[in-house]
Amino acid sequence: MLGGAAAAWPLTARAQQAAMPVVGFLNYTSPDGFTERLRGFRQGLKETGYVERENVAIEYRWAENEMDRLPGLAAELVAAPTTVAALAAKAATTTIPIVFMSHEEPVRHGLVASLARPGGNLTGINIFSGELSAKRLELLREIVPKAARVVVLVNPTNPTAETTMRDVETAARTMGLQIQVLNASTSREINAAFATFMRELPDAVFVSLDAYLNSRRAQLVNLASRHAVPATFSNRDFPEIGGLMSYGTNIVDTFRQVGVYTGRILKGAKPAELPVVQASKFELVINAETARMLGLNVPPSPTR
Repeated sequence: MLGGAAAAWPLTARAQQAAMPVVGFLNYTSPDGFTERLRGFRQGLKETGYVERENVAIEYRWAENEMDRLPGLAAELVAAPTTVAALAAKAATTTIPIVFMSHEEPVRHGLVASLARPGGNLTGINIFSGELSAKRLELLREIVPKAARVVVLVNPTNPTAETTMRDVETAARTMGLQIQVLNASTSREINAAFATFMRELPDAVFVSLDAYLNSRRAQLVNLASRHAVPATFSNRDFPEIGGLMSYGTNIVDTFRQVGVYTGRILKGAKPAELPVVQASKFELVINAETARMLGLNVPPSPTR
């Protein structure tokens, strides 16, 4: 499964020599906090008749938030396979089928020829996370109606950072918001970004979609709580540990869909003929207790 954070593909070439087919799972982050996503992936495989260690083997490779390790890990899987991880796997092989999970439009990034007819050896799921940036900012404004100045945390090493900033800046102008962009590509930069709040506290914080930032969710949530600043995030991992809110694709269901496609390919389907699935389940998650502590009104029907 490939994508801004993850990638996996059926290693059918090796399956010809083994009694059990093998799926390579390549991920930009680490296995920490990935239990529910893997559960979704395995559920998708099960829906197509495959159960790990019973009739399919899964080889896991984790880049531990070090992007430059992805090409080597992809090559290792092929020899033994984040929009970022998907491109690494694509570069590693043109024959082994690849199922990706892309945070941004996969045609624009060259993963597939078209959504309906991908062509080549890749297909997968587009989860629209990048495209949802404007909606997240809008929802943040609804929760914090008096907000005028918003700090945006981005990881400049992420190839999708530029697109995120363009979408956020456009939405901010429409809503009359002033934004300040701060880099957050390391733990030290995250601390430095929040240290600036001591000089001028913003009305809210927008944390951009990024696998590394997701891995630092405890640090980000704790700092937002310490400074009593409302913050919005890209997925429910954050509000589940005390962050204010998130809006994005139901990521567990997305991994389930990737598992389904992986299973279909194991049964003989060709990636070139499997349309890229457009994610259709989105969720707004609000931590009601955090909202109460910040003195904010919660919408009438929050997810949390």
